[in-house]
Amino acid sequence: MHRESLNSSKGKSESHLRRKKKSITTGVFIVLILVGVIFFISLLKKPKPKSVTAPLRKAYPVVATEIRTIVGYDEYPTTIQGKNNNSVYAKISGYITKVYVDEGDYVKKGQILFKLETAALSQEANAAKAGIHTSDSQIELANAAILTAQVQVEAAQIEVNKLIPLVEKNIISPIQLETARANLNTAQSRLGQAVAAKNQAVASKGQVEAGLNTINANIDYSVIRAPISGVVGKINFREGGLVGPANPTPLTIVSETGEVYAYFSMNEREYLDFLAETQGRSLSEKLKKLPEVDLVLANHAIYEQKGRIETVTGQINPQTGTVQFRAVFDNKNQLLSNGNSGMIRIPKAYNQVVVVPEQATFEQQGVTYVYKLKGDTAISAIITIKDRSQNLAIVAEGLKEGEQVVANGVGSLRTGTLIQPQVIPLDSIIHAIQPVFK
Repeated sequence: MHRESLNSSKGKSESHLRRKKKSITTGVFIVLILVGVIFFISLLKKPKPKSVTAPLRKAYPVVATEIRTIVGYDEYPTTIQGKNNNSVYAKISGYITKVYVDEGDYVKKGQILFKLETAALSQEANAAKAGIHTSDSQIELANAAILTAQVQVEAAQIEVNKLIPLVEKNIISPIQLETARANLNTAQSRLGQAVAAKNQAVASKGQVEAGLNTINANIDYSVIRAPISGVVGKINFREGGLVGPANPTPLTIVSETGEVYAYFSMNEREYLDFLAETQGRSLSEKLKKLPEVDLVLANHAIYEQKGRIETVTGQINPQTGTVQFRAVFDNKNQLLSNGNSGMIRIPKAYNQVVVVPEQATFEQQGVTYVYKLKGDTAISAIITIKDRSQNLAIVAEGLKEGEQVVANGVGSLRTGTLIQPQVIPLDSIIHAIQPVFK
C-alpha cells in the first residue's frame, strides 16, 4: 500500500511538471509570434527614402564693368561769411531810447540804427554855449579897453615928444619931461593889461568852443548809423539798455552779403596733392586754372550759383595742420547769410576709367572687394578704389573692362557660392539708387 501510494504521488508530480513545461513553451512561442508581428508592422510603416534633388540657387543681378569718363568731387566742410562784416559799437555811454531796425533788415550806409538818450549832453551843450557868450562879452570889453589904452599911449607919447626939445633948450624943467614919460609908461601898462585880458578871454572862449564841439560830437554819436550797406544781424541790446565803448558785445553786426566768402581747409597731404595735380607754375596760376566749385548747403541741396576759389594762405597752420582756402559766391538773391555752413565740392575729371556700381563693393578690414562671376560661381576679388562718384566706384586696380560682377546683395554672399546670375545693364542699377536726402 505504501509503495502504491508513493508511486501514485510520483506519477502526479511528473504529470504536473510536464504540464508546466508545456505552458512555458507555449508562452515563449506566443511572445516570439508577437515580436515577429511587431517587427513586420514596423517594416511596413518605415518611410521610403526621398529622392535627392539639387538645392535651388538664389538669383543675383550681375553687371559688366565699363570704361567711362566720370567727374568726381573733392569735398571740404565750409563756413559762409559776408564779404564785409562790420560790428556796430556805441562811441559814447548812454541808454538806448530807440531801435530803428529789426534783425534781417537790409540797410544802407549811414542809415540810423539806434538812438541814445542825450538829455545830459544837451544841458552840457547849453552851458557851453552860455560860456561862449560870456567869453564874447569879455572879449568886447577887452577890445574897448585896448582902444582906450591905445589912445592914452598915443597922447602920452606926443606929450613926451613935445617936451624933449624944450628941456634940451632949458625952456622947461626936466621934471615935466619925467612926469610925461611916467604917464606914457602907465598908458603902455594899461594897454598891455587890456591886450592880456583879451587874450585870456579868447583862450577861454576857445576852450569852451572845444568843449562844445566835443559835446556836439557826442550828441551826433548818440545817433548810431550803419557803417556799411548790408544785412542787420542779431540785435544784442534793446530800448533801455545801457551801452558804451567798453561793451565787448556789439549792438549788432551789419554784413555785406551781395557776395559771400566760403572758407575751407585742406590738410597737409591734400594741399601737397593739390599743388602737384593742379596745372600752373605758381600758386596764383594754379588758382586761376581751377574749375568753378559747387556749394552743397546744409540740407544737401546744391546752391544755384557756381563759385570760384580766389585765395589760399599758402602757410600751414601749426595748430591745426591745415591750409585755408577762400571761395567767393554771388549772393544777389540773398539766399546765403553770414554763418551758413555746407560743403565745397571741387570737380575732378577721370578719363576712360573702369567703373562698377558702388553697391557692388564691400569692405573687410579696410580692404575693398567685389564678387567676380566665374561661370555661375561668385568669387571675391580685391580691388583698389580711386574715387566714388554718381553711385559709381572708380576702379584703379583689380578689374578690367567687361568683367562680370555681382551688382547687389553682396552682403549675403560668400566666396564660392553658386548663384543664378541675372545680367542687367549697369545704368539700370545706378539709376535705381535713390539718395537719402534730396
